[in-house]
Amino acid sequence: MTTIDTTAITVELPRAFDERWSRLPGIQADGRRITIDPAEYFFRFESNTWLVADWELVKSQLLDVEETAESTVEQLALDFIKAHSESTSDAARVLSTAYEVYAYLFRDEHLAVLGLPQFTAEHLRMLREAATLMALNKVELDGHISNVGPCWFFPAATSVVFDLDDETGGMLDEVYHGGWFNEHRRIESIKAHAALGGRLVHGCQSVPDQAGGVVAPYGASMTAFRDDLAAFKADWIEQVYAHRVSPAA
Repeated sequence: MTTIDTTAITVELPRAFDERWSRLPGIQADGRRITIDPAEYFFRFESNTWLVADWELVKSQLLDVEETAESTVEQLALDFIKAHSESTSDAARVLSTAYEVYAYLFRDEHLAVLGLPQFTAEHLRMLREAATLMALNKVELDGHISNVGPCWFFPAATSVVFDLDDETGGMLDEVYHGGWFNEHRRIESIKAHAALGGRLVHGCQSVPDQAGGVVAPYGASMTAFRDDLAAFKADWIEQVYAHRVSPAA
Protein backbone atom coordinates (compact mmCIF):
# COMPACT_ATOMS: atom_id res chain seq x y z
CA MET A 1 0.00 0.00 0.00
CA THR A 2 1.33 3.43 -0.94
CA THR A 3 2.17 5.68 2.01
CA ILE A 4 0.65 9.13 1.67
CA ASP A 5 2.84 12.08 2.57
CA THR A 6 1.23 13.91 5.50
CA THR A 7 3.77 16.71 5.70
CA ALA A 8 2.18 19.98 6.84
CA ILE A 9 0.65 22.06 4.05
CA THR A 10 1.50 25.77 4.18
CA VAL A 11 0.28 28.45 1.79
CA GLU A 12 0.30 32.25 1.63
CA LEU A 13 -2.91 33.50 0.03
CA PRO A 14 -3.68 36.97 -1.37
CA ARG A 15 -6.07 37.87 1.46
CA ALA A 16 -6.13 37.06 5.16
CA PHE A 17 -8.47 34.28 6.30
CA ASP A 18 -10.65 34.49 9.37
CA GLU A 19 -8.56 33.32 12.33
CA ARG A 20 -11.51 31.25 13.57
CA TRP A 21 -10.66 28.57 11.01
CA SER A 22 -8.25 27.44 13.72
CA ARG A 23 -11.25 26.12 15.64
CA LEU A 24 -11.21 23.07 13.37
CA PRO A 25 -8.61 20.38 14.07
CA GLY A 26 -5.43 20.49 12.04
CA ILE A 27 -5.76 23.97 10.56
CA GLN A 28 -4.12 27.21 11.64
CA ALA A 29 -5.07 30.55 10.09
CA ASP A 30 -2.55 33.30 10.72
CA GLY A 31 -3.50 36.18 8.46
CA ARG A 32 -2.70 35.23 4.87
CA ARG A 33 -0.77 32.16 6.00
CA ILE A 34 -2.72 28.90 6.26
CA THR A 35 -1.14 25.77 7.72
CA ILE A 36 -2.86 22.38 7.53
CA ASP A 37 -1.78 19.17 9.23
CA PRO A 38 -3.31 16.51 6.95
CA ALA A 39 -3.24 13.83 9.65
CA GLU A 40 -5.43 15.96 11.93
CA TYR A 41 -7.45 17.95 9.40
CA PHE A 42 -8.80 15.27 7.09
CA PHE A 43 -11.31 12.57 7.96
CA ARG A 44 -9.95 10.63 5.00
CA PHE A 45 -6.68 11.44 3.20
CA GLU A 46 -5.75 8.79 0.67
CA SER A 47 -4.38 10.91 -2.16
CA ASN A 48 -1.92 13.79 -2.19
CA THR A 49 -2.14 14.54 -5.91
CA TRP A 50 -4.59 16.88 -7.58
CA LEU A 51 -5.29 18.05 -11.13
CA VAL A 52 -4.81 21.77 -11.74
CA ALA A 53 -4.45 24.20 -14.61
CA ASP A 54 -2.96 27.67 -14.60
CA TRP A 55 -5.61 30.22 -13.61
CA GLU A 56 -4.20 32.91 -15.88
CA LEU A 57 -4.55 30.48 -18.79
CA VAL A 58 -8.15 29.73 -17.82
CA LYS A 59 -8.85 33.47 -17.76
CA SER A 60 -7.25 34.14 -21.12
CA GLN A 61 -8.31 31.04 -23.06
CA LEU A 62 -11.57 29.75 -21.56
CA LEU A 63 -13.64 32.24 -19.58
CA ASP A 64 -14.66 34.27 -22.62
CA VAL A 65 -15.24 31.34 -24.99
CA GLU A 66 -18.91 30.85 -25.88
CA GLU A 67 -20.52 27.47 -26.34
CA THR A 68 -22.18 26.56 -29.64
CA ALA A 69 -24.76 24.02 -30.77
CA GLU A 70 -21.84 21.70 -31.59
CA SER A 71 -19.64 22.36 -28.56
CA THR A 72 -21.21 22.68 -25.12
CA VAL A 73 -19.56 24.50 -22.25
CA GLU A 74 -18.88 21.16 -20.56
CA GLN A 75 -17.05 19.95 -23.68
CA LEU A 76 -15.06 23.18 -23.82
CA ALA A 77 -14.01 22.71 -20.21
CA LEU A 78 -13.12 19.03 -20.74
CA ASP A 79 -11.03 19.84 -23.81
CA PHE A 80 -9.22 22.58 -21.89
CA ILE A 81 -8.50 20.23 -18.98
CA LYS A 82 -7.13 17.58 -21.34
CA ALA A 83 -4.89 20.13 -23.04
CA HIS A 84 -3.66 22.20 -20.11
CA SER A 85 -4.05 20.48 -16.75
CA GLU A 86 -1.34 18.60 -14.89
CA SER A 87 -1.10 16.48 -11.79
CA THR A 88 0.52 18.08 -8.78
CA SER A 89 1.37 16.97 -5.26
CA ASP A 90 1.81 20.62 -4.23
CA ALA A 91 -1.26 21.24 -2.07
CA ALA A 92 -0.29 24.90 -1.69
CA ARG A 93 -0.62 25.29 -5.46
CA VAL A 94 -4.07 23.72 -5.31
CA LEU A 95 -5.16 26.13 -2.58
CA SER A 96 -3.70 29.15 -4.40
CA THR A 97 -5.48 28.15 -7.61
CA ALA A 98 -8.72 27.52 -5.73
CA TYR A 99 -8.54 30.92 -4.10
CA GLU A 100 -8.38 32.58 -7.53
CA VAL A 101 -11.28 30.46 -8.80
CA TYR A 102 -13.54 31.39 -5.90
CA ALA A 103 -12.46 35.02 -5.75
CA TYR A 104 -13.77 35.14 -9.30
CA LEU A 105 -16.96 33.12 -8.80
CA PHE A 106 -17.94 34.84 -5.54
CA ARG A 107 -17.12 38.42 -6.46
CA ASP A 108 -18.97 41.36 -4.98
CA GLU A 109 -20.49 42.54 -8.26
CA HIS A 110 -22.91 39.59 -8.16
CA LEU A 111 -24.61 40.78 -4.98
CA ALA A 112 -26.89 43.16 -6.83
CA VAL A 113 -28.47 40.39 -8.91
CA LEU A 114 -28.47 37.57 -6.37
CA GLY A 115 -31.97 38.34 -5.15
CA LEU A 116 -31.05 37.82 -1.50
CA PRO A 117 -30.95 41.24 0.18
CA GLN A 118 -29.75 39.67 3.43
CA PHE A 119 -26.69 38.25 1.68
CA THR A 120 -23.67 40.52 2.14
CA ALA A 121 -20.09 40.92 0.96
CA GLU A 122 -19.07 39.33 4.26
CA HIS A 123 -21.02 36.22 3.33
CA LEU A 124 -19.18 36.14 0.02
CA ARG A 125 -15.88 36.21 1.89
CA MET A 126 -17.00 33.23 3.96
CA LEU A 127 -17.84 31.37 0.75
CA ARG A 128 -14.48 32.19 -0.81
CA GLU A 129 -12.58 30.91 2.21
CA ALA A 130 -14.57 27.71 2.72
CA ALA A 131 -14.61 26.84 -0.98
CA THR A 132 -10.85 27.37 -1.22
CA LEU A 133 -10.26 24.78 1.49
CA MET A 134 -12.86 22.48 -0.08
CA ALA A 135 -10.59 22.14 -3.13
CA LEU A 136 -8.36 19.69 -1.25
CA ASN A 137 -11.23 17.19 -1.18
CA LYS A 138 -10.98 14.62 -3.95
CA VAL A 139 -13.00 11.98 -5.76
CA GLU A 140 -11.45 9.41 -8.09
CA LEU A 141 -12.63 8.39 -11.56
CA ASP A 142 -14.21 5.23 -10.15
CA GLY A 143 -16.30 7.42 -7.82
CA HIS A 144 -14.37 6.57 -4.66
CA ILE A 145 -13.99 9.61 -2.41
CA SER A 146 -10.31 9.69 -1.48
CA ASN A 147 -10.01 12.96 0.48
CA VAL A 148 -12.59 14.39 2.87
CA GLY A 149 -12.01 17.44 5.06
CA PRO A 150 -14.43 19.40 7.27
CA CYS A 151 -15.37 21.76 4.41
CA TRP A 152 -17.04 18.87 2.65
CA PHE A 153 -19.86 19.54 5.12
CA PHE A 154 -20.30 23.18 4.19
CA PRO A 155 -22.99 24.38 6.64
CA ALA A 156 -21.38 22.51 9.54
CA ALA A 157 -17.90 23.90 8.90
CA THR A 158 -19.07 27.47 8.34
CA SER A 159 -21.29 27.37 11.43
CA VAL A 160 -18.29 26.39 13.54
CA VAL A 161 -15.93 28.96 12.04
CA PHE A 162 -18.26 31.92 11.60
CA ASP A 163 -20.77 31.30 14.43
CA LEU A 164 -23.66 31.08 11.97
CA ASP A 165 -27.12 29.98 12.93
CA ASP A 166 -28.67 27.15 10.93
CA GLU A 167 -30.69 29.45 8.69
CA THR A 168 -27.71 31.57 7.68
CA GLY A 169 -25.51 28.52 7.23
CA GLY A 170 -28.16 27.01 4.99
CA MET A 171 -28.42 30.20 2.95
CA LEU A 172 -24.66 30.18 2.44
CA ASP A 173 -24.84 26.56 1.33
CA GLU A 174 -27.63 27.33 -1.14
CA VAL A 175 -25.60 30.03 -2.84
CA TYR A 176 -22.52 27.81 -2.93
CA HIS A 177 -24.44 24.89 -4.41
CA GLY A 178 -26.79 26.85 -6.58
CA GLY A 179 -24.21 28.64 -8.71
CA TRP A 180 -26.19 31.79 -7.95
CA PHE A 181 -29.39 30.03 -9.00
CA ASN A 182 -29.13 30.67 -12.73
CA GLU A 183 -27.64 29.28 -15.90
CA HIS A 184 -25.29 32.21 -16.44
CA ARG A 185 -23.59 31.51 -13.11
CA ARG A 186 -23.54 27.77 -13.78
CA ILE A 187 -21.72 28.29 -17.08
CA GLU A 188 -19.27 30.60 -15.35
CA SER A 189 -18.70 27.95 -12.68
CA ILE A 190 -18.04 25.17 -15.20
CA LYS A 191 -15.39 27.23 -16.95
CA ALA A 192 -13.70 28.43 -13.77
CA HIS A 193 -13.54 24.96 -12.24
CA ALA A 194 -11.44 23.77 -15.19
CA ALA A 195 -8.55 25.30 -13.22
CA LEU A 196 -9.19 22.62 -10.58
CA GLY A 197 -9.37 19.82 -13.11
CA GLY A 198 -13.08 19.05 -13.15
CA ARG A 199 -16.58 20.21 -12.35
CA LEU A 200 -18.26 20.99 -9.07
CA VAL A 201 -20.64 18.18 -8.10
CA HIS A 202 -22.87 17.77 -5.06
CA GLY A 203 -24.11 14.79 -3.16
CA CYS A 204 -27.11 16.56 -1.68
CA GLN A 205 -30.66 17.26 -2.73
CA SER A 206 -31.19 20.21 -0.43
CA VAL A 207 -29.58 22.18 2.39
CA PRO A 208 -30.72 19.93 5.29
CA ASP A 209 -29.19 16.88 3.59
CA GLN A 210 -25.72 18.44 3.87
CA ALA A 211 -24.00 15.92 1.62
CA GLY A 212 -21.46 18.42 0.39
CA GLY A 213 -19.55 18.89 -2.80
CA VAL A 214 -16.26 18.29 -4.52
CA VAL A 215 -14.55 19.19 -7.78
CA ALA A 216 -14.74 15.83 -9.53
CA PRO A 217 -13.04 14.76 -12.74
CA TYR A 218 -15.29 14.50 -15.77
CA GLY A 219 -16.31 10.87 -16.13
CA ALA A 220 -16.26 10.04 -12.41
CA SER A 221 -18.89 7.49 -11.37
CA MET A 222 -21.64 9.40 -9.61
CA THR A 223 -23.31 6.17 -8.47
CA ALA A 224 -20.22 5.04 -6.57
CA PHE A 225 -19.72 8.61 -5.32
CA ARG A 226 -23.25 8.70 -3.88
CA ASP A 227 -22.88 5.30 -2.19
CA ASP A 228 -19.49 6.15 -0.67
CA LEU A 229 -20.79 9.46 0.65
CA ALA A 230 -23.85 7.88 2.26
CA ALA A 231 -21.64 5.52 4.22
CA PHE A 232 -19.65 8.15 6.08
CA LYS A 233 -21.36 11.51 6.19
CA ALA A 234 -23.52 11.35 9.33
CA ASP A 235 -20.71 10.54 11.75
CA TRP A 236 -18.31 13.09 10.29
CA ILE A 237 -20.88 15.89 10.21
CA GLU A 238 -21.45 15.28 13.92
CA GLN A 239 -17.71 15.52 14.54
CA VAL A 240 -17.52 18.89 12.76
CA TYR A 241 -20.42 20.32 14.78
CA ALA A 242 -18.71 19.18 17.98
CA HIS A 243 -16.22 22.03 17.51
CA ARG A 244 -18.82 24.77 17.81
CA VAL A 245 -17.70 27.27 20.42
CA SER A 246 -21.28 27.74 21.55
CA PRO A 247 -24.56 26.46 20.10
CA ALA A 248 -26.00 28.85 17.51
CA ALA A 249 -29.16 30.55 18.63
